[in-house]
Amino acid sequence: MTTETEPTNEPTDDARTWADSGWTARVQKNEDDDGWAVSMTRDGDAEPVLTSPWTMGRDKKNPKPLNHGDFKTLLKGARDVLTRAEAHARAQRHRSVTAINSNIRVDLDVAADEDDPHAILTAWSPSGDKLAEQRVAASYKLTAAVAGRWVAGGFNSDA
Repeated sequence: MTTETEPTNEPTDDARTWADSGWTARVQKNEDDDGWAVSMTRDGDAEPVLTSPWTMGRDKKNPKPLNHGDFKTLLKGARDVLTRAEAHARAQRHRSVTAINSNIRVDLDVAADEDDPHAILTAWSPSGDKLAEQRVAASYKLTAAVAGRWVAGGFNSDA
């Protein structure tokens, strides 16, 4: 017997809960109004990845039952939300500038590491060859002027 905290590989389907592929869809009463909402939660996560309004059934009192097609559509939506969130997080941790008085591109990539916060500063030639790489503080502020000084200084460790 499995509990709610254990991931299940066996599909579960009833009128208001559907679990499969490491995800659980739950239809529940919307606390804000008279309608219903569906939430998609990944196994092991405390919070749902996606919450959306849910359709009323024919009696206009109870929710429409979940089915396989609904679950697959919700699963695609939840995975899309995660993909967009991961892409946004990567974009927040990356900055790229062209060094002043140079055509060298300098990238700053902040590591997603809470135990060892740091960033990697990388210089790239116009043809895409890596010229230099250096570890810097996670709080490092990269600007075109700062990149220009780093390049002009021969990529020294005082970035």
